[in-house]
Amino acid sequence: MTATRRLQQGLRALLAFITKVDYELASRYLNDEQMTLFKRMQRNEQLHSLNVLRALSKRETPLSDDLAIAALLHDVGKSCYPLRIWQKTLAVLVRAFLPAYYTRWQHGDPQHWLYRPFVVAEKHPTWSAELVSQTGASQRALWLIAHHADAINQWQDHPDAATLTTLKWADDRN
Repeated sequence: MTATRRLQQGLRALLAFITKVDYELASRYLNDEQMTLFKRMQRNEQLHSLNVLRALSKRETPLSDDLAIAALLHDVGKSCYPLRIWQKTLAVLVRAFLPAYYTRWQHGDPQHWLYRPFVVAEKHPTWSAELVSQTGASQRALWLIAHHADAINQWQDHPDAATLTTLKWADDRN
């Protein structure tokens, strides 16, 4: 992800408080339990997820339920340990410029203020899939959620690699 895109995300997050969340759109794809999870996310994460869904809707016609659920709930694991914008930025900068520290700190205690951004960045896909697994989502949706932050080359032979690539594209753009 480019620095420009990360700055755009940061600005959107800062302005999230004045942007309406389209719960009606989310509810078209999510069951009641999934909507409860969606509403647990921070407002800026909800808006991000809706933007991912909209980007996918323009690219994938028709949009599969599995991909829509993955788009809307891929970051719900972040609700386990909510982050402030500066913490998200810190994780991105450390990953880019001090990768050895990032690798070390991602194994820390997520309750510790210093380690939290790194642990959340690495573990939220797993946490997201675990949370969504309790809501009746398909195995395909759970797989997409669990692997949305992985390098695509490690899944190039998986039957859903193309769908994962599309999800990653929309996630990175938004």
